[in-house]
Amino acid sequence: MRYTPDNWVVLKINVAEEGDLHYRVLGGWSGGYTTGDSWRLNSGITSVLDGGDYLIFHGSTGSEYICSKETYGLRMNNAHIASYYLEEYPGMVELMPEDTDWVKLFS
Repeated sequence: MRYTPDNWVVLKINVAEEGDLHYRVLGGWSGGYTTGDSWRLNSGITSVLDGGDYLIFHGSTGSEYICSKETYGLRMNNAHIASYYLEEYPGMVELMPEDTDWVKLFS
């Protein structure tokens, strides 16, 4: 499945007792009058390709998130979900900085 979020961030999730460190794309889509906002959290990033103006994040279940480099950040459509994870799991969930070298991180 391919997804193209309107905005996105990456959450770093560290489950220390399981020795599990992974990264997930949290994408947000701005809805209209009849549809409302929506969000998706991918299954876990396995690789990243640089497409020039965008990045392609491959997920562990085969999904692809095609994310514009210009739209990294939280908006109303995904901020409440990020806040939930950051508050509910302190020390385990971290919001990755915008200037992260995604391709290098996953190579």
